[in-house]
Amino acid sequence: MLDYAALAALSEIIRRGSFEAAAAALGVTPSAVSQRIKGLEERLGQVLIHRGPPASGTATGLRLMQHLDQVRLLEGTLAASLRPSGGPAVLRLAVNADSLATWFPPVMTALPVLYDLVLDDQDHARDWLRQGQVSAAISSDPDPVPGCDALPLGAMRYQALATPDFLARHFPDGVTEASLRAAPAVIFNAKDALQSRWAQKATGKRLHLPGHRIPASEPFARAVALGIGWGMIPESMAAAALRQGRLQPLVPDLPLDVALHWHVQRAMAPALAPLTAAIRKRAAAELRP
Repeated sequence: MLDYAALAALSEIIRRGSFEAAAAALGVTPSAVSQRIKGLEERLGQVLIHRGPPASGTATGLRLMQHLDQVRLLEGTLAASLRPSGGPAVLRLAVNADSLATWFPPVMTALPVLYDLVLDDQDHARDWLRQGQVSAAISSDPDPVPGCDALPLGAMRYQALATPDFLARHFPDGVTEASLRAAPAVIFNAKDALQSRWAQKATGKRLHLPGHRIPASEPFARAVALGIGWGMIPESMAAAALRQGRLQPLVPDLPLDVALHWHVQRAMAPALAPLTAAIRKRAAAELRP
């Protein structure tokens, strides 16, 4: 049987980054927190905390934190009186940045929990489920992780966009292999393959694209609007700029649709049912079928 007081200490250390901050949150001394972690590590025979600074969880420590979050959430669905005294339930999800910047936030009212969102590329968000570090994830991968279900949500439509001046400077003769190899793109991070996928769709070839890395959705779109580079922007984020002529597609009528799926652990599905229903309803209204 796990020591849930020790798990609560572990969770607070990982989330707050120090033993002292965890002790303050729990209303105990740093020495008490240290003793709880020492006892848990000795019992399990594994290091659970990288001492830092800042303190952070090992892979096993993160899985134990996620276990505590799930226990609190499951107990909370039985009755409010069953919720542990350690605090409100925490729900850890993996979400892609563009969903968080567009359609996802309103669904967070569906459950009375504290959300701990992990941002990752839609092609990689499912990995967090496989590692046991989240209860659910939004991913472009349709195949469920063992022990999970995957529900289709619809497709997020992206367009390859740039300012009129950028198009005139870098694509005077239209989009070609040579112009794509020379014109700077805006890329979210090393995992972001959207620009490369669109370039392959446009030319039929895999190209190396030079690019700026800007790992946040709104600054990414802002960089494109300032003429820093061309990039793939969700249609809902670009609608006003397209209507006003501030942005234009590199190639008309050549969007890139990315199908999204809601992956959820089966053990957590009953507790997350209100959130799942809200996500499916919102996605049906905001995403492409």
